[in-house]
Amino acid sequence: MSLEEAKKKKKNKKRNRFIFRTAILAVLIGAIVFALISNIQADNSVYQIGDDAPDFKLKQINKNNKEEMIQLSDFEGKGVMLNFWGTWCKPCEEEMPYMQALYPKYKDKGIEIIAVSLDNTELAVDSFIDKYDLTFPIPHDKTGEVMDIYKVGPIPSSFFINPDGKIERIINGALTLEKLDGYLQEILPQK
Repeated sequence: MSLEEAKKKKKNKKRNRFIFRTAILAVLIGAIVFALISNIQADNSVYQIGDDAPDFKLKQINKNNKEEMIQLSDFEGKGVMLNFWGTWCKPCEEEMPYMQALYPKYKDKGIEIIAVSLDNTELAVDSFIDKYDLTFPIPHDKTGEVMDIYKVGPIPSSFFINPDGKIERIINGALTLEKLDGYLQEILPQK
């Protein structure tokens, strides 16, 4: 191989390497731009007191309640306690009997308690429902979609929604019977 051919081969190698590196760089820049645009367009809304409660529709799994599907907008005109919980959560387990104790009294006054289960399987939820003889609707958010919409952090978390569909109060953590009773009073429909 002559010196001229070696130089030409080396030059071709450099050019090919440059083209390859430029193509990789262009793909990486494209991916970064796509990620940034997607992130900007994502719904990063954090719902506050006074905001409209986002609507959702989930399958209801409590056999002690006649509802098949739960859609929040179906409860317009009623006060709604929207609770996010899981069977593995000890504070959730502590507040469930309080919710059940107040449910019959407030249901007759126009308030609905909806306890959204974040469990992976219905089996664990079914035994929990039986253990506490729960009668309020328990929709199952197995994909976490509704949890993401509401940007739920710690559980239990409760959103108290007034009859106009506005978020009246957001509580992170377990509730005592007295506090729960007070918050439900705040969202009573006016007669």
